[in-house]
Amino acid sequence: MPSSLRLLCVTSQTAAVLIAPMGAYFTLTTAIDWTLRLRGGDQVASGTTQTVSLFLDGLEPSQSYVLSTPIGQIDILTADCAGLVDACDYGVSPDSSNNAVALAKAISAVPKGGTLRLPAGRFLTGPVFLNSEMTLLLDEGAELAAIANREGWPQLLEHDDTGRVIATWEGLPERCYASLVTAIDCHELAITGRGIIDGGGDRGDWWSWPKETRDGARRPRTVQIVHSDGVTLSGVTVRNSPSWTVHPYCCRDFTAASIKIENPSDSPNTDGLNPESCEGVKIVGVAFSVGDDCIAIKAGKRSAGQDAHLKACRDIAISHCLMERGHGAVVLGSEMSGDIRDVTVENCEFNKTDRGVRLKTRRGRGGVIGGLRVREVAMHGVATPFAANAFYFCDPDGKDDWVQSRALAPVDITTPQITDIEIINVTADGVALAAVALLGLPEAPITDVSIQNFVVSYDAGAIADVPLMTCGMNPVRHAGVIADFAEVNGVITVLAEKKETQLC
Repeated sequence: MPSSLRLLCVTSQTAAVLIAPMGAYFTLTTAIDWTLRLRGGDQVASGTTQTVSLFLDGLEPSQSYVLSTPIGQIDILTADCAGLVDACDYGVSPDSSNNAVALAKAISAVPKGGTLRLPAGRFLTGPVFLNSEMTLLLDEGAELAAIANREGWPQLLEHDDTGRVIATWEGLPERCYASLVTAIDCHELAITGRGIIDGGGDRGDWWSWPKETRDGARRPRTVQIVHSDGVTLSGVTVRNSPSWTVHPYCCRDFTAASIKIENPSDSPNTDGLNPESCEGVKIVGVAFSVGDDCIAIKAGKRSAGQDAHLKACRDIAISHCLMERGHGAVVLGSEMSGDIRDVTVENCEFNKTDRGVRLKTRRGRGGVIGGLRVREVAMHGVATPFAANAFYFCDPDGKDDWVQSRALAPVDITTPQITDIEIINVTADGVALAAVALLGLPEAPITDVSIQNFVVSYDAGAIADVPLMTCGMNPVRHAGVIADFAEVNGVITVLAEKKETQLC
């Protein structure tokens, strides 16, 4: 890929910029110096970045800046600000045991197009509910931290008064505890700054009941964006989530740029960022280190009498991200009874995730995965770099014979389809299990998989294990391509063995 200098998102006081020399992923091999000056005026900031994603704060509203780098310069015009509200002026305090009421007052005071500023300090709170056309700015040193006690914690109902789905759990409408940061019908919203949003998963009892309900509700996310268009997240660190960390649901034009998502490796189902039934999602320059999948793209789950909520998830662009640990780096499914289409993953680094790019579905789900493009990705210590599994044994009936049988089954609306996949210019070192593992349905094989310039080397100390979560799968070690009920074409080069495997 050629060099890229691009403005990712901008608010009245912050901006996220991609500075990507030719061939760069997330971490720069050579640090890059930069300077920022007012257009036609003095220099206002300078520094060095070790990553392709540069976050700038301390900017002034309605100002024109010029960012200069060795690969070029770019103009940055900050947004207008209709008014700056300091949360502490409304009683928000580091000394309070719960700032939820005071934060609600502060949010109500923000004019359309204005900014709510949270200064340095640790502010304990229950869930906060944001509004449209506002910016939540967390200064460096600011921490919005969930209280440990869930007594009295607000809950979100499955549907609103119009019948729209609001709260979901694993693809189905279900009552959930509200997220620490909740935004419903919040258009043109920005959450930005160098501060921290701490979901409090390591406090209270959230992680002790991962698949259960308590008081009739499922666990909360940390940041939940619902039916909201034009939302941006930039700069912030989101951590310690009770369940999925950032969950945009039924949103359009959602951008996450230059943020960090961090959860302990043993925290249950703490996926990093899960766009569900969204359209037009950009995830750029994000660093993930989580307890489950880093990015999991969802499209609802079919269930008797509950199909009206199924909507496609499409036009997803993931680039220059770092995915560490976790079960999968970029995952499509398993909740995907709606289609997942037109997903691009490029110039990313995957470090020690169990799987690299992973597709998960099963009989009874339906939906189509199509138009997946994986380009210029470097994987290190990933057990199986590319896995597609149409026999994923999720849900209580996931191991039943009608789901797991390798015999032909009737094709209908509940039959999932996987097609049109390209893997181009991918390297994977330290592979333990299989370079590629594809398992389609006999009645709906995986089709049109193309692999070009996929270079693999193996982990000498690897221990055999199953590359796919399905019944009847034998453990493998150092396998090349496993393809059952799947059509795959291309070439895989195995470095240690100095040989190429032609796929057909």
